[in-house]
Amino acid sequence: MAAVTTSASVSIPSFTGLKAGAATSSTRISTVKVAATAAPKLAIKSSLKDIGAAAVVATAASAILASSAMAIEVKLGGDDGSLAFVPGDFSVSSGEKIVFKNNAGFPHNVVFDEDEIPAGVDASKISMNEEDLLNGPGEVYSVTLTEKGTYSFYCSPHQGAGMVGKVTVN
Repeated sequence: MAAVTTSASVSIPSFTGLKAGAATSSTRISTVKVAATAAPKLAIKSSLKDIGAAAVVATAASAILASSAMAIEVKLGGDDGSLAFVPGDFSVSSGEKIVFKNNAGFPHNVVFDEDEIPAGVDASKISMNEEDLLNGPGEVYSVTLTEKGTYSFYCSPHQGAGMVGKVTVN
């Protein structure tokens, strides 16, 4: 059993007779002593079984949170109004969520190029439909890529203006 007790004495200076910006001979400085009362004793009891169960619960909660963790937020349209993905070339770990967020120059969408993604990945399952658009500020499209490799993507309304990007999944 562990016990915690506290006892302390604190000195607090007391200033009387001070006037802002003026020096005076009647200034007095005295000290007041304050004694802290003893804190109640705390007892901490635990077994390794309790600690082990708590560790298992904490580990499970961390795994759940990590599985849905956002790896990166990609702006659709630069802060300067440019038609670009910001960042336009980035890396994520397999299974991390990528959030594409409307920023400027919309409408936008996110379409993965079926010729420039890892073999076996269905572009239609990770892309927005080319007719679907994010029309308002802050609207988002999220995707989680699990197959390792390089994926090229574009915004169909602005592909001709160079709004293209690339993500590498490690």
